[in-house]
Amino acid sequence: MVLKGLKVVEFASYIAAPGAAGVMADWGAEVIKVERPQGDPMRHVFADAKSEISINPTFDLDNRGKRAVVLDIAKPEGRDALARLAAEADVFLTNVRPASLKRAGLDDVTLRAANPRLVYAVVTGYGLEGPDAHLPGFDVTAFWSRAGVARMHAPKGQDPHILRTGVGDHMTSLATVSAILAALYERERTGEGRLVQTSLLATGVYAVSSDLAVQLALGKLASNRPRSDPFDPVANFYKSRDERWFVLNPRGASKDFALITQACGRPELAADERFASGKLRRVNNRALVAEFDAAFGALDFEEIASRLNAADLVWAPVQTPAEVAADPQVQAAGAIVEVEDGHGGTFRSPAAPARFPGADSDRRPASPGLGQHTHEVLAELGYSPGQIEAMVAAGAAV
Repeated sequence: MVLKGLKVVEFASYIAAPGAAGVMADWGAEVIKVERPQGDPMRHVFADAKSEISINPTFDLDNRGKRAVVLDIAKPEGRDALARLAAEADVFLTNVRPASLKRAGLDDVTLRAANPRLVYAVVTGYGLEGPDAHLPGFDVTAFWSRAGVARMHAPKGQDPHILRTGVGDHMTSLATVSAILAALYERERTGEGRLVQTSLLATGVYAVSSDLAVQLALGKLASNRPRSDPFDPVANFYKSRDERWFVLNPRGASKDFALITQACGRPELAADERFASGKLRRVNNRALVAEFDAAFGALDFEEIASRLNAADLVWAPVQTPAEVAADPQVQAAGAIVEVEDGHGGTFRSPAAPARFPGADSDRRPASPGLGQHTHEVLAELGYSPGQIEAMVAAGAAV
């Protein structure tokens, strides 16, 4: 496990920050998840009284393999215990609003004064500076909407649609892990930690940065377009006779266009004067989409797949989540890990998106129960059994 020996204290909730700690836990770091008495709201995703679901795969994804502690920082004893944890940590990771942490004496300046080697990582919606830095933010607001991602993905004239759970959050998780590892590398040189910060807003801007670079440099950007009127009709979605969608993504040369016309059984299209160049194909895009729709629509998916692969073309099926789960290449790519269910069995879950050949872990411990390790972790900090019971009695720990 490549991060074995790294100690991370996570004082965070929801997805983006816990997801970053979860990736580091998957890679071998010791992660102590500190929650308030009410617990991380993600624990209650499937807690509807009418639900018969007994597991919480969304919470488990970001919290497997961690140890869980409950402290109430509104009480001095709880605040002091969290500070003592940070004093022995390599990384303190939080998405609690900085003003609240400063009032509690848990801000980066205070904690790094006690532990100069500490990397203090803050995940926010909108950053630490600026007129809206204080605003709360989720991925659908800060990442998807304000960063322009939603507008860029909705075809021209269509209403924006909502973002699936955790997409912007988990991209921010990866950005946060990158920032933390960069700061730890710097610490190897200087001996000192630092403050690092990521935001859903900045991650969203970077996620669409290829397009936004055009906007910034030229002051305008072409809108996304519907499938029937694409910018490039060759790089488009098509459907087989047996109702399976797939996407083509040619390498940009006319050679690929000719190979695609052969694969769909219409080689004469390569010589059609309407489609003789990339520019003409864009001008006559609707006509070419109609030709490809008819050609591919006359073939079953397996036949299309065989032809496209034989021509070494770049394409992929448009898979449902169930198809992704059953895809042997997904498994072979290391994208799935087994997670212990706490009852002697396991269930499958997405893996952190990197592999370390020879040091991979294909099985992860279960996520912890609320406060499952409070007594254990406090004892490791030097609290006596009597002191721990007094903290519990005072409501400072659970």
